[in-house]
Amino acid sequence: MIPQLNKHEIKFPDASNANEDGILAWGGDLTPSRLIRAYQNGIFPWFSNGDPIIWWSTNPRLIMELDDFKISKSLKKSMKKFSYKFDNNFEEVMRRCSTVPRNDQAGTWISEEIIEAYTTLHGMGIAHSIESYQNGELVGGLYGMVVGKVFCGESMFTQVSDASKSAYAVLIKHLKEWGYDFIDCQVPTNHLKSLGAKEVSREYFLQRLLKVNMDNIDNNWKINKDLI
Repeated sequence: MIPQLNKHEIKFPDASNANEDGILAWGGDLTPSRLIRAYQNGIFPWFSNGDPIIWWSTNPRLIMELDDFKISKSLKKSMKKFSYKFDNNFEEVMRRCSTVPRNDQAGTWISEEIIEAYTTLHGMGIAHSIESYQNGELVGGLYGMVVGKVFCGESMFTQVSDASKSAYAVLIKHLKEWGYDFIDCQVPTNHLKSLGAKEVSREYFLQRLLKVNMDNIDNNWKINKDLI
């Protein structure tokens, strides 16, 4: 039986207790306090529009060690085509991500409920976007959450070749400068693996989280909003 969360109590089962599919619990809500608690414990929501909220702790887990990111000569060349901004158009990045077709998935998991929840976290300085622009137009980017010194990537989109990969490269550059530990990529994908991400066991991932100060909110993002 998959446990149901109580809306009146911000508490999760131990992330190591997820079933073989990676499902830990269902129900609850998407309030900032619950979402923050989830990510601090290696848990994330992922569900289709109209379904109950499902909370995941996948095994294996995909992570990007910042020094493992593979930047090719062609990507270095492509990066010169764009300008970049942090947190300039967070909600629009989410909406563009919601239009990206996913393999084996009808529709999008980025519902209005998800957009509202993460936009609230963005206003709190916890969720962030990195955006690629060409001729002043938003053409690619990604968004995610910061917990301690871990960036938890949620989704990305591109409308021009290499726009999202270029934004990802810029993100990694700054995460390294700010002393971040790694990126939580959550669910394994061939695209992220091709960039250097690797699969690790749930146990290893959760042990890594224990070594990071997960309560700290990083203010570098606001300071460096227009740095690039």
